Amino acid sequence: MTTTTRTTARPSKALHITLWILQALLAAAFLMTGLMKLAQPITQLAGMLPWVTEVPALLVRFIGLAEVAGALGLILPALTPIRPNLTPLAALGLVAVMLLASAFYLTRGEGMMVPMNLVLAALASFAAWGRTRKAPIQAR
Repeated sequence: MTTTTRTTARPSKALHITLWILQALLAAAFLMTGLMKLAQPITQLAGMLPWVTEVPALLVRFIGLAEVAGALGLILPALTPIRPNLTPLAALGLVAVMLLASAFYLTRGEGMMVPMNLVLAALASFAAWGRTRKAPIQAR
């Protein structure tokens, strides 16, 4: 008769800290850009984001809302440990936003915008992976 013991490796404190810093930086970036897309008039946004005049204003506002929701989702569920499983889902939502933005820029011939979107998507993917596989936050 053999017994197997299952050991669960605890994630390192450094990984937890790294993920929190990453989540905070991503949240700050997406919160700023999302609020900007939600609050500023389209004509004012056009000075920084020329594409906003070529798509419906409702789409610009929806993208802003998705970015704000993703930013809040990176921090609040993990901070309150009520539904921490929402944090990786928020990160994956932001990955989707960045990949769609990259495709949009490529169709417009604005390839110089794509690398930053892919970096943000990769960082959000790492946060999702880390909070799902390596250093999940336990629910209360």
